[in-house]
Amino acid sequence: MTVVESVLSRTPEPLRSVLIKHRELLKFAIVGGTTFLVDNGVWYLLKLSVLESKPTTAKAIAIIVATIVSYILNREWSFRTRGGRERHHEAALFFVISGIAVVVNLIPLYTSRYIFDLEVPHVTRFVQELADFTSGSIIGMLLAMFFRFWGFKKWVFPDELGKRRRDSDEPDEDVIPLH
Repeated sequence: MTVVESVLSRTPEPLRSVLIKHRELLKFAIVGGTTFLVDNGVWYLLKLSVLESKPTTAKAIAIIVATIVSYILNREWSFRTRGGRERHHEAALFFVISGIAVVVNLIPLYTSRYIFDLEVPHVTRFVQELADFTSGSIIGMLLAMFFRFWGFKKWVFPDELGKRRRDSDEPDEDVIPLH
């Protein structure tokens, strides 16, 4: 049983129909949850060690690592029936959209730290960390997620190119009957 089938089998019917209709978004969200963990794990590892005085740089590195993981998972799972471009062209578009999303993701953290001065010695360490997490890992990531989903569907994995990929693929193991 696939991850999507497992989630859907435990979901009440009114919601199940909506999730089936928006299966790509569900897969994208699962990939996003995975890369959220990668992003924050790398960010806090760097920020609490070698890049303690450079939280924005640590976050940028973490986002880049998570973006590489995201490309692999989105290409091979979330949007596997879309796209159809040559891999190098598709990857280039993916990383351009993701690069723009990195900037979108960093704006709230930068604003929190350097415009609102939510950093030590102006606030306590706890307030600084709470502000960093809220601005960098929640607000920034949500803004970047919406931008990425839109950009990936529009430019990186467009459905009009997906027919070529679907025709050459094996049957989709993630197809879930509507009944």
